[in-house]
Amino acid sequence: MALANGVIYLDHAATTPMRTEVLARMEPYFSEFFGNPSSIYTLGRKSLDALDSAHETVARALNCRPTEIVFTGGGSEADNLAIKGIAYAQRKRGDHIITTAIEHHAVLHTCQRLEQEGYRVTYLPVDVFGRVDPAQVEAAITDQTSLVTIMYANNEVGTIQPIAEIGRICRARRVPFHTDAVQAGGLLDLDAASLQVDLLTLSAHKFYGPKGVGILYVRQGTRVQPQVLGGSQERNRRAGTENVPGVVGAAAALELARDERERENERLQELRDQLIAGMLTLPDAQLTGHPTQRLPNSASFTLAGVEGESLLLNLDLVGIAASSGSACTSGDIEPSHVLSAMGVAASQARGALRLTLGRSVSADDINVTLERMAEILPRLRSLSTQPA
Repeated sequence: MALANGVIYLDHAATTPMRTEVLARMEPYFSEFFGNPSSIYTLGRKSLDALDSAHETVARALNCRPTEIVFTGGGSEADNLAIKGIAYAQRKRGDHIITTAIEHHAVLHTCQRLEQEGYRVTYLPVDVFGRVDPAQVEAAITDQTSLVTIMYANNEVGTIQPIAEIGRICRARRVPFHTDAVQAGGLLDLDAASLQVDLLTLSAHKFYGPKGVGILYVRQGTRVQPQVLGGSQERNRRAGTENVPGVVGAAAALELARDERERENERLQELRDQLIAGMLTLPDAQLTGHPTQRLPNSASFTLAGVEGESLLLNLDLVGIAASSGSACTSGDIEPSHVLSAMGVAASQARGALRLTLGRSVSADDINVTLERMAEILPRLRSLSTQPA
């Protein structure tokens, strides 16, 4: 069913609505239990107890120790802490970092900043489905490599990377391995031991939790240099008075997602496949990303003869919220760096469409979306062929 406001929301990769159960868990810590966790009196200890409980809850979801969990101000901050924190801590070991060409900008821009500071970064290519070859990762590692950072699942096309295999390679070569798992949170297995990662990033608002709360798993023994200074919070890894309500909400949302993951993924995958099958009946629609190794809620396409921005605006007019793989900058639509890395032509990439499903989406919503797409596409293509 559509959301209460009547919108068919198909942009869960961008953000998700907070669950009422999560908000209920958070509310007491906005008012009744408002104390600073660093205070020694009862109100402070109540907040500290809540923080400790949140660490334990997240640790259960990741099959790790509570002491290996760091709460941050968001997924981007967690990525920055992981990448810069390792790079600076490992500088004596080496100045070489390995990543891919399709990472989220929180990773790419951080790597680019490190390049400006004298670090060397290898940007590995991906295949036409957006997958990196673990053999290329292994071949790129040198005795100067201080970090490998490769996302778990891509935010634009939904392709899932062979993280466990890459983790085994990095573990054998004793190179710290970080994965940006922001899009995987709530959808894929997050067992840090099985994935063989040293650092893993999550963001609460991607799995029906609050915005502004990130989670970073840091494997015991992994040295990370703090990026936010000014206090001893989070075991000296991230300074600042903790966002207790947000942290409580993040833990509650992750626990709910873990408990419901198998059942909900089965439902989402059926809807996703229904959506993909319907979209591919439309003229000049092509699926992007891996046909099977993709997130259960993610469907992405290119649609020849249309501009992504125009398509999104027309969908919005009929009550459908979606996203494009194109970014609009200063009036110019630039092709997605992800699609470009996958070999998609710029002209084709400008018609990118990402549809990501969630708890509110039903089979009826998919049918309505397909009907509206069948109406909108011919009209947009007709307008694009008319003389100026």
